[in-house]
Amino acid sequence: MELHGWGRYPRQEAQVVEPLSGQHCLRAVSGTSPLIARGLGRSYGDSALGPQVLSTRLLDQLHAFDPETGLLSCAAGTSLDDILRTFVPRGWFLPVIPGTRFITVGGAIASDVRGKNHHRDGTFSAHVASIRILLGNGECVGASPSDKAELFHATCGGMGLTGVIVSAVLRLKRIAASDILETRIKAPSLDAVLEAFDAHAASAYSVAWIDCMARGASLGRSILVTAEPCVDGPLVARRVKAPGVPIEMPSGLLRRPLARMVNATYYRRARAQAQTKRKPFESFFAPLDAMAGWSGWYGRSGFLQYQLVLPKEAGATGLREILQRIGQSELGAFLAVLKLFGDANANPLSFPMTGYSLAVDFKAEGATFELLDRLDGVVAAHGGRLYLAKDARMSEATFKAGYPRWQAFEEVRARWHAHGKFMSTQSRRLGLA
Repeated sequence: MELHGWGRYPRQEAQVVEPLSGQHCLRAVSGTSPLIARGLGRSYGDSALGPQVLSTRLLDQLHAFDPETGLLSCAAGTSLDDILRTFVPRGWFLPVIPGTRFITVGGAIASDVRGKNHHRDGTFSAHVASIRILLGNGECVGASPSDKAELFHATCGGMGLTGVIVSAVLRLKRIAASDILETRIKAPSLDAVLEAFDAHAASAYSVAWIDCMARGASLGRSILVTAEPCVDGPLVARRVKAPGVPIEMPSGLLRRPLARMVNATYYRRARAQAQTKRKPFESFFAPLDAMAGWSGWYGRSGFLQYQLVLPKEAGATGLREILQRIGQSELGAFLAVLKLFGDANANPLSFPMTGYSLAVDFKAEGATFELLDRLDGVVAAHGGRLYLAKDARMSEATFKAGYPRWQAFEEVRARWHAHGKFMSTQSRRLGLA
């Protein structure tokens, strides 16, 4: 069958197995062809694509929950949406939520996702007590930060290349209400939004929409959004739209003139004075989940999300050059998000580092690839890197420069029987065994 990621580029024919249990997973891993695990297909590029794919979609059981400690044991195919709808009414919440609820626990660990609170709470793996992983030799083992630690850290952010995550134990956190208090702050330039991030570094959550089409004195104009959990109110998890079949828009619709108009209108409509209001958590953490199949907006060719992180000391200079290059291009950039990251962790392929992350969506076409190749050079020159879960086209050289611990990662894979057993289209492209 034909598979693709959320960006709908690239597409690949694959043989897919959907095991119902760990024993069924073992039979799949025991085959002669290398495979890659896949959850709900929300990684953007080719990290969960390959000729042989093991879908964890049916491994979605909640195993046990301890209300004294908040420890939840679940199968790797369980979605974050299922966890939130089950436990928010009971007063428990996921410590880290990425930009969509429609990913699996296994996918969240393999991508080591992070949310709008990385500057305070780190990545998803910081709240994983332990995992069980099916190795290439057929053995299923447990791993944690204190037991088989090298396997645990390589698996967190390892894009499924160490083995098949079968189950995990997560630490949920208590909440008094499901709503959040959101504050929106208008920033007229890149320097202004970076200063605003620092001024609001104590906020529980922060993220900025940024206008990548603005130039001159308005370069980097943004709307910073911060939030705090409410201390009273309802405990409600509202059902949002599932990621339905995308409706493909005409390929020529999303062009530069429309992007400039949309971005300018969005910025202009924001009020000059900071505004605070109460909102359901769903609309703050994952607003696009309410738009089923929005990836179809970019047409049959799909889109590329270019997500980078730059060290904080180089952030202003590097971001300015990147925004100038995007603004000078003839490409439309509609969805762009800027975040402040906290410290890096011990996982060799985890994306964050102390600094700023910029994510921009582009239509997948020839001119986009040319622009992104040039931006790769800017990112590398400033000591940054690209996010593997969003990547569909970076070169082996760019990857290895951005992830200098890749060799240590490969050594762990070799010791734990992963070479020749777990492989994706992405891993082949990046030169991993």
